[in-house]
Amino acid sequence: MNVAMDEYGNPFIILKEQEQKQRLKGIDAHKSNILAAKSVADILRTSLGPKGMDKIVVSPDGEVVVTNDGATIMEKMNINNECGKLLVELSKSQDAEIGDGTTGVVILAGALLERSVELLEKGIHPIRIANGFEHACSIALKKLEEISLNNGKISDINNDLLFNSAMTALGSKVVSSQQEHFAKMAIEAVLAVADLERRDVNFDLINIQGKPGGRLEESCVVHGIVLDKEMSHPQMNKKIDNAKIALLTCPFEPPKPKTKHKIDIKNSADFDVLFETEQKYFSDMIDKVVSSGANMVVCQWGFDDEANYMLSQRGLPSIRWVGGVEIELLAIATGAHIVPRFEDLSEDKLGNAASVKEVTSGTEKDKLIFIEGCSKSKAVTVLIRGGNQMVVDEAKRCIYDALCVVRNLIRDSRVVPGGGASEIASSIAVQKAVESVSSIEQFAVEAFADALLSLPYALADNCGLSSISLVGEAKQKQISLENPSYGIDCDNLSVGNMEEVKVFESLASKQHQLALATQAVKMILKIDDVIKPSEVF
Repeated sequence: MNVAMDEYGNPFIILKEQEQKQRLKGIDAHKSNILAAKSVADILRTSLGPKGMDKIVVSPDGEVVVTNDGATIMEKMNINNECGKLLVELSKSQDAEIGDGTTGVVILAGALLERSVELLEKGIHPIRIANGFEHACSIALKKLEEISLNNGKISDINNDLLFNSAMTALGSKVVSSQQEHFAKMAIEAVLAVADLERRDVNFDLINIQGKPGGRLEESCVVHGIVLDKEMSHPQMNKKIDNAKIALLTCPFEPPKPKTKHKIDIKNSADFDVLFETEQKYFSDMIDKVVSSGANMVVCQWGFDDEANYMLSQRGLPSIRWVGGVEIELLAIATGAHIVPRFEDLSEDKLGNAASVKEVTSGTEKDKLIFIEGCSKSKAVTVLIRGGNQMVVDEAKRCIYDALCVVRNLIRDSRVVPGGGASEIASSIAVQKAVESVSSIEQFAVEAFADALLSLPYALADNCGLSSISLVGEAKQKQISLENPSYGIDCDNLSVGNMEEVKVFESLASKQHQLALATQAVKMILKIDDVIKPSEVF
């Protein structure tokens, strides 16, 4: 790349290999963009639903991830195409806002793009297609509200719709064998920190920890904080009741001047003086902790070996090298002040917890610290166990999805039938509205109705069933019985009433899916010019 000057002295850039640039525009650009985005969406199609397949994604540095979570697959994939990256952002947006439905939103966007190609080949202008999709989306969103079931104000841990919605979210996951246990865990964790009056959930108070070496059914919710640490000295107490905790961000070490320095030790007397000075320094530190009334120390930094021994001798259990996030969470939960200097430590800056205990897990002497009964907060920790790290990581993603579903229902308690029933009902409503659209946009509205069926088609295909006959049967039952609850029952491999089999999804999640997918497709349809080097494909 060279910089040259024009006749007025203004700099401009000369790009090398300018003549080798190729340019896509018009219908070719539209088709290229749509084909690239659709190929990305097709990858996720087989991961939808309880019978969906998992993917192994290998990162450039060799890290292996086994998952069927749409957002994780999209994030880990190495996608170079610009429009393919738009679908990655689409999945991230669904995950950030809703937490669930990341696979469905990408599949729906891919189906809309596929129908768009057919309309473009008929000579319909992309803007007219985008307008038709927007109109159809508004009809579908309205239909979703009409068929939704209102759960009222949620405050009971035994709420059926809450439980069934969490079960639906977990049905397609690696934890499906323990989905009832994980659904109860998600409800317990969210209701423990929820502000039901404001219908809000502070996710910062829910910490998800994983520890390989156990079984999935050993996973539990701890009403407090769990630290993947152990007591700094093996002779310290393993259980402390009515703990008064000092949170320190200063190390138990001798002071280190910031300037260059050295200590000259010429004889044994000098060494004795140094040793006694260190002993006195550590003793003063511990005296300040004890005089504050603390009976436990949690420190962000390390301990000198001598200081660690003295802490043990004084009967002061301590934990070292605790991360900044955990320190902050402990401060919120216990009501402690984070103290940067020993001189600032006082009784009013201590935190309180009913019990602190060290628990051994597995046979490898791995230890966990449970801090329960925190005085100032409703913080909880979801502790996930699994056979290996891959299972634990995927189980953590599963419980996160379930937590998000429960949180969404606390914010908006309305649900819609799952199993593709809501998409079929929306498709029927959009199809009926086609005749009321007088312009050429009715082709786009009709295409939108067809695209909505892509989700139930994918569900049926992943069950190994004939998708055309099964979706057709569900559609016929919805129309003839005037009941929008008929969808694909993946457990019984047939068409079923989703209300009877208790398969529900959050209305907010479905609405967000439709709106986001439509917006992304409209954006791609409006791209009509792509400039890129010829060697890049």
